[in-house]
Amino acid sequence: MMKYSATLLLSLTFSALLSSSTVTADSQNRLERIKSANQLRVCIWPDYFSITYRNPRTQQLEGIDIDMAKAFADQLGVKLKFVDSSFSHLAQNLKEDRCDIAMHGVGVRESRQPHMDFTQPHLVSGIYAVSDKNNPHIQQWSDIDQPGHIVVVQKGTYMEPVMKDYLQQAELSVVDNFKAREQEVESGRADLFMTDYPYGRRMTSLTTWAQLMAPPTAIAPTPYAYAVPKGEPEWLAVADKFVATVKADGRLRAAAERHGLGPIVAE
Repeated sequence: MMKYSATLLLSLTFSALLSSSTVTADSQNRLERIKSANQLRVCIWPDYFSITYRNPRTQQLEGIDIDMAKAFADQLGVKLKFVDSSFSHLAQNLKEDRCDIAMHGVGVRESRQPHMDFTQPHLVSGIYAVSDKNNPHIQQWSDIDQPGHIVVVQKGTYMEPVMKDYLQQAELSVVDNFKAREQEVESGRADLFMTDYPYGRRMTSLTTWAQLMAPPTAIAPTPYAYAVPKGEPEWLAVADKFVATVKADGRLRAAAERHGLGPIVAE
């Protein structure tokens, strides 16, 4: 019985080591696998205006990271496959190999560091405010933190803890999803909501009532980058070199200007 157990243990140990070495080899050779499959799989969030946005009228994808994903696939000489994802499923999709890279303006946050690696940033956005342009009490940033004003943030975003510390007189309201923020303001239940620059642009572009307000100095500027599976330094280096190249040759800046994101390009 002891002999059988030892043999079984040896077999299981060998299998685990083989599996581990296979995973390591796969990680080291992701570029070869991409080229062999002739396909770059890119995770996107299709609701991110100006970043990776599926236009509801045309059903076509548009935005700076759609353009950059196409450029990356062209550079690698492979076809491109977009994989619908979201920020809540980002870590899982990378871990479970549903995509090779996430290109949808992923904020470089400490909580994400254990689950993915990041390229150098291509965008940097702080916190902006969106209010109803017809609200006579909210016309500039200094109007925000006043008694009786209600400021909305989405639960789980970095805007929530930042605004808890920032606001001294206005009331903070926390809602569960990003759509609820604008509904609170449009209905008059709140005076404004906090968001990043791309979503603020979405509101001013797609509605007639919204105005975008910037603080006099940046609040909680957050770099946005591309995310790759954790522990694949060779693949990260390939993606990072691509970002450096499109910065240097002007393609990143041109795409940002084309989609109204010029003010937040990371040089």
